[in-house]
Amino acid sequence: MMQYPQVTKHGLAAGEAGRPASPDWTIDQGWENYTPAEHAVWKRLYERQTKLLPGRACDEFVAGMRALPITADKIPDFRRLSEVLMKATGWQVVAVPGLVPDEVFFEHLANRRFPAGQFIRKPEQLDYLEEPDVFHDVFGHVPMLMNPVIADYIQAYGFGGLRAQRLGVLANLARVYWYTVEFGLVEQSDGLRIYGSGIASSYAESVFAIDDPSPNRIRFDLERVMRTCYRIDDFQETYFVIRNLDELLELARIDFGPIYERVEGQPEFEPGDVLPTDQVITRGTGAYHAARRKGS
Repeated sequence: MMQYPQVTKHGLAAGEAGRPASPDWTIDQGWENYTPAEHAVWKRLYERQTKLLPGRACDEFVAGMRALPITADKIPDFRRLSEVLMKATGWQVVAVPGLVPDEVFFEHLANRRFPAGQFIRKPEQLDYLEEPDVFHDVFGHVPMLMNPVIADYIQAYGFGGLRAQRLGVLANLARVYWYTVEFGLVEQSDGLRIYGSGIASSYAESVFAIDDPSPNRIRFDLERVMRTCYRIDDFQETYFVIRNLDELLELARIDFGPIYERVEGQPEFEPGDVLPTDQVITRGTGAYHAARRKGS
């Protein structure tokens, strides 16, 4: 699993590489510099995840993966990914050295540029990583950018993030991103499916989110989500479920200003809370996190 920083996964300075010379923090991917060992890590991650996702990932994720030059053999070349994305939805993938400041992240999204970490985790980090790497960002995020609804939604989040910064309500908006783009579930005719990249790129959470009886699965409600804290260090205690991806497009079209005003000063909800007003799809047992708390 990956440990994400608060408030957002993109809100800290770049890691060991420091601040790059470019004001937008982009760097050359340096695809030619990846070592055979690094390609081998990608191959291992790719193969085990693609075996796990059938019957768990949503149809749109599967379609996006098939349409992109993403294979097991090599870490994808961002230039080739961008060629396909640009033709489909007008997006491109740009390389960054690690986590970037919020305003840089939002500017990229608002201009349909997805900033992806160009480094890959070490072999001993297959199941735990503190910072999003190329596998999380490319395998988890990029297939969904082939979908026009997600493409528009994430661009709208970029514009919304810049506004939320000015209004001082970024924490509320970050929760929407967290519980949709990173850890969202969607209903399909054959059951609940993954569309969130944090789940799709995680071997263990792909199983936990769909199959485990422990977490709550609750119908997505915007104001509820804006007031709900999340886990950055473990599996989620609650997953919010949309009926279809078009529901996200509706979010991209509404004015969040009045909603920010309504939630301002309201009590926050803990990650595992179930409210009387919730539309509960699955009420979890909470057994996993109870055991973790008992053992700590």
